[in-house]
Amino acid sequence: MLNVTIDEIQRNPLKYLQQVEAGETLVITRSNQPIAEVKPIISSTGKQLRPFGLCAGEFILPDDFNAPLPAEILSEFEAK
Repeated sequence: MLNVTIDEIQRNPLKYLQQVEAGETLVITRSNQPIAEVKPIISSTGKQLRPFGLCAGEFILPDDFNAPLPAEILSEFEAK
């Protein structure tokens, strides 16, 4: 992973795009704070990366997924 400032990318964008194409991940920073990440779509080995939603439809969240946990489980997390 390579940290690059916005100014560096603006000076030579092709250089950094070639690095991404070669498999490098870039973290773009402004004032030493990360603001974006640029990753290759295809890995450096030529393999297609896993697409988003690969298991779409294979798992369905239960209706009570966001419901509060029972008191006895909460007490174990909170060590009460």
